[in-house]
Amino acid sequence: MRIITRTVWILSMVSLLADIASEMLYPVIPVYLKEIGFSVLLIGILEGVVNFTAGISKGYFGKLSDEKGLRLPFVKLGYFMSALSKPMIAFFTQVSWIFLARTTDRLGKGIRTAARDALLSAEATRETKARVFGFHRSMDTVGAAIGPLVALFYLAMNPGAYKTLFMLAFIPGILSVLLIFLLKEKKQPVSTLGKGHFFSFLKYWTIASPGFKKIVPALLLFALFNSSDIFLLLVTKEAIGDQVIQVNGLSFNADSITIAAYVFYNLFYAAISYPAGMLADKIGFRYVVITGMILFAVVYGGFAFNPSIPVIFFLFALYGFYAAFTEGVIKAWITNLSGSTDTATAIGFYTSGESIAALFASIIAGAVWTGFGSAFTFLTTAMIAFMVALYLLITRKQSV
Repeated sequence: MRIITRTVWILSMVSLLADIASEMLYPVIPVYLKEIGFSVLLIGILEGVVNFTAGISKGYFGKLSDEKGLRLPFVKLGYFMSALSKPMIAFFTQVSWIFLARTTDRLGKGIRTAARDALLSAEATRETKARVFGFHRSMDTVGAAIGPLVALFYLAMNPGAYKTLFMLAFIPGILSVLLIFLLKEKKQPVSTLGKGHFFSFLKYWTIASPGFKKIVPALLLFALFNSSDIFLLLVTKEAIGDQVIQVNGLSFNADSITIAAYVFYNLFYAAISYPAGMLADKIGFRYVVITGMILFAVVYGGFAFNPSIPVIFFLFALYGFYAAFTEGVIKAWITNLSGSTDTATAIGFYTSGESIAALFASIIAGAVWTGFGSAFTFLTTAMIAFMVALYLLITRKQSV
């Protein structure tokens, strides 16, 4: 049986192009925001608010997708909104406009995520689910590696030209939208939960499987302390300080090295995602996710001790392994624990909770960093990750 179908390929290419657009900007956004006057705390609030917007909408639009038995309209609209947001950030520097641009981007993600993941789930069997999601994450992350690489060389040749970079990011973004039109809608089973209000996706908990109820609270606790990757980029820049590296006549300062480290992380993430999916299909989702959590704890613990540049790159490599062992595998795990008529609702329930937790995680991280410093922030996060891994290990015989 063919595991990677045409639909999986197209959706993966869509994600690759969309991530080129997003990740061209993501590593430079915190630097740009600080340049136009944002404090670390305000950056934390911004990231928390926009992730909250995405999160709460994932649940609603996931359930709406199940209600209507449709996926593609949500996927198209979501990717279009994210593409449109890229040039918006270049127009004005007011706080309200930056919030609007970032919210448009994240709302697009909220609209598309559950419907897209339900499409991926429908293309797989229970035995191949992690490989399908792993392949998608791998292609997505190839885009996430290409994007910062483009930004790295563009800014090396045009230092500080952030606004032009924001405009250029619109190109791969709109190409991702056009690719979706190659797909045709298939008839989907209609949700058993029926219609409801904006928060009616929360009713999914009443019909969720015992396994779902066991793992989701633990994963959401982890999300509550897993702040935006922007804080990893900020602590990297802090650790590098005024150091400059010379390579073939080109000078790389803290900004360039930070982007390079982020590219390094994405390369490992992309390379390991599909093998991680194969491993999860073979030995079980739980053990792969536990391994990822432990790696996360090691990474955050390492960043707490002012690492050198070589250690920074090593930690970002480990962070790539963590992401590969958790992101796609967790979604595959969630879909295997959900019913076929409520797949998007189950994904939306989890991802909504995850993003709501991220709101508090980013705000807490920004506040703790401001009050106690980066080391305390990262050590606390590492400890929580280890505790969640331990819980998942202890409960391994009590749920799927």
